[in-house]
Amino acid sequence: MIPSSFPDQTEIARLTARMLLEIGAVNFRPEEPYILASGLPSPTYIDCRKLISFPRIRSTLMDFMAISIMREAGFEAFDNIAGGETAGIPFAALVADRLGLPMTYVRKKPKGYGRNARIEGEMSEDQRVLLVEDLTTDGGSKLSFVDAIRDTGATCNWTAVIFYYGIFPDTEKRLADHGVKLISLCTWWDVLEEAKRQKTFDASALAEVEHFLGAPHAWQEKHKKA
Repeated sequence: MIPSSFPDQTEIARLTARMLLEIGAVNFRPEEPYILASGLPSPTYIDCRKLISFPRIRSTLMDFMAISIMREAGFEAFDNIAGGETAGIPFAALVADRLGLPMTYVRKKPKGYGRNARIEGEMSEDQRVLLVEDLTTDGGSKLSFVDAIRDTGATCNWTAVIFYYGIFPDTEKRLADHGVKLISLCTWWDVLEEAKRQKTFDASALAEVEHFLGAPHAWQEKHKKA
């Protein structure tokens, strides 16, 4: 059952950032950048998977996710909640439970035997499906999941994430060009603001992270290893 009273989206973003910081899901390391899946360096790294191990925070964030979905997409907008393999699966299950909807999940690629399916669970033609994930950077992986859902004959015009990088200007256009709208709880800018407020990291680390967030491609090019 979803409580009837919730803070506005600005406060949801601040509280989400606070929770991510509190459990150590946020990492700032400008002096020794992380290497992302793209092979590019980053002074930031976020691990939303940690959320599943913190019941009070997990529950609150899923309430936030449910109300954000209803506010932005509508109260009767979906027939099925799909999680992306693997990080999106637990969050999709929790959101589906709150919204009283069936849950499915989408594989990154066909499993290679049996039905060779990408969709696990029951998804039928003409269902309106919401794709739930832990986060999105540039939106690229979401498009593959959306296409797999649409291949069933279902529609998928929305994706919801806990964390959206919010620093790559083409992300939302890339999704929109594919007919997908994005719902998110917070961005790196929300996390940076809350980290400054709490003094979670030293001033030099915060300053370098802010430089990266303001011009991520230039920062990555400068710090890319030969």
